[in-house]
Amino acid sequence: MSVRIEKSHVLVVEGKDEELFFAALIDNCKNELNLPDIQILPIGGKSRLPGNLKALVNSPGFTKVISLGIVRDADEDARAAFQSICSALGSAGLPVPPAPLVSAGSNPSVTAVVLPGDNRPGMLEDVCLAAVQDEPALLCVKQYFECLQNMSLSLPRQISKAMLQVFLASRPEVGKRLGEAALAGYFSLSSDTFGQLREFLRRMSV
Repeated sequence: MSVRIEKSHVLVVEGKDEELFFAALIDNCKNELNLPDIQILPIGGKSRLPGNLKALVNSPGFTKVISLGIVRDADEDARAAFQSICSALGSAGLPVPPAPLVSAGSNPSVTAVVLPGDNRPGMLEDVCLAAVQDEPALLCVKQYFECLQNMSLSLPRQISKAMLQVFLASRPEVGKRLGEAALAGYFSLSSDTFGQLREFLRRMSV
C-alpha cells in the first residue's frame, strides 16, 4: 500500500465501493456533524488489512494523523471480524479499541466499526438493503429470488450482494455499483438506517 497521507483524519475501507459510499455519506452529513476533511483509503480487501496497516504507518505524512477509522464487513462472524481488525492494529503498533465504536489511544485515536452492526453477520449491502425496505421494487426483488428457489435453481453465495444488484437494476440508470448508487442518491443517507455509521464518523472526528 503506497499512499501519501494528506489529511489528519484517515478512514480505511475495504474497496472502491466502500470508498465511494463513505464519500457520499460524509458529504451528506459533513455540515450536520461538523466533520473535518477525511481521507478515505481503500485497501483492496480485508485480507490485506494487516500488511497495509503496517505500510500505512510508514507512509509519508502519517505522523500528522490524529484519527484513524477502520471499516470492514462482519461476513459470517462479527466478533471474529472485529478481532481480525484488532490483531492487524496490534501488529502495526497502533492503538487497539476495546469494542466497535469505542475509540482508543491518541495521535492517532483509532475507531472501528463492523457492518452491518450490533454483532450481526453480514455486510454493507445489508445496511443498504435495510434502507430501501419500503421501496416497492424490493418486493419484486424478493419474489425473483423466491422464484429461483421454487425452480430449484442455485442461489448466489452472497445473497445480500445479489439482492442489492437486482434492486439497483430497477433504478432509472442501470449498471451502477453500490458506491456509485450512493453517490447518485439512490439511498436516503439521512435515514436512521445509517445512524450507526454517522455516529462512527462523529466519533472518529472528535
